Amino acid sequence: MEEIDYSILFGWFVGLNLDEQVWDATSFTKNRDRLLEAAVAKEFLVQVVEQARAAGLISDEHFTVDGTLLEAWASLKSFQPKEETNAAPPDDPGNPTVDFHGQRRSNQTHASKTDADALLARKGPGKEAKLSYSGNLLVENGNGLIVDAELLQANGRAERDAALVMLEQVSGTRRVTAGGDKGYDTADLVAECRHLGVTPHVAQNDGRRGGSAIDARTTRHAGYRVSQKKRKRIEECFGWLKDIALLRKLKHRGLFKVGWIFTFAAAAYNLVRMRNLTKQSPQTA
Repeated sequence: MEEIDYSILFGWFVGLNLDEQVWDATSFTKNRDRLLEAAVAKEFLVQVVEQARAAGLISDEHFTVDGTLLEAWASLKSFQPKEETNAAPPDDPGNPTVDFHGQRRSNQTHASKTDADALLARKGPGKEAKLSYSGNLLVENGNGLIVDAELLQANGRAERDAALVMLEQVSGTRRVTAGGDKGYDTADLVAECRHLGVTPHVAQNDGRRGGSAIDARTTRHAGYRVSQKKRKRIEECFGWLKDIALLRKLKHRGLFKVGWIFTFAAAAYNLVRMRNLTKQSPQTA
């Protein structure tokens, strides 16, 4: 509300005249709650995807799934024992000194006092663990447009769970393919994909105990190799969401609010991408 009051451009964008009074901040928060309850963000993404489909910009057969960690708006200081007894009063209530070095902390025993939905997670072995959410995308392989977005808690299974939820929405009478990295090469995920009528084109994880769940029946086809090349385009979506949409470090707290802004950002990426795809060249203008 302060920005709208300060910037004439912001006021023009939301339809306010120069002599009109800016709304009270509570009006914004109430409207935001209404948007959350009505799942407007998800419906907005659906409408954008339908618009792209009507323009012939979306493939209905070949997709890619992937997920990334989004750093929560909560510090490691806030990650404290769930059942803390006889705790001494903080030296500074506004910014207390917390010494957690040498402690064994996990999501089972600790929780963030700032954002209870954020969980401690790391991107890989040797990486720093941070309070995070798991942002997941389903991207079609034709032009790299986002078809669906799911935000879950970073519980270790979020990427695979989100993949099945999103793939179920695009599976149907026509068989589709779904590319993915080695993290999706698990027997249960591959089996569930095939049950949905989805051919899993995930990268083989030969170091997995028991070997890869993908065998030569899948990898021998040229389409599998194409999917492995196309799946890397999903990183462009994540890069835009983190750098341009400013989701690398979240500014919202709670699963619903973070999911709301993540889905809206995915729709915004599609609109920018669609504009570039449909832009006429100077020779044909």
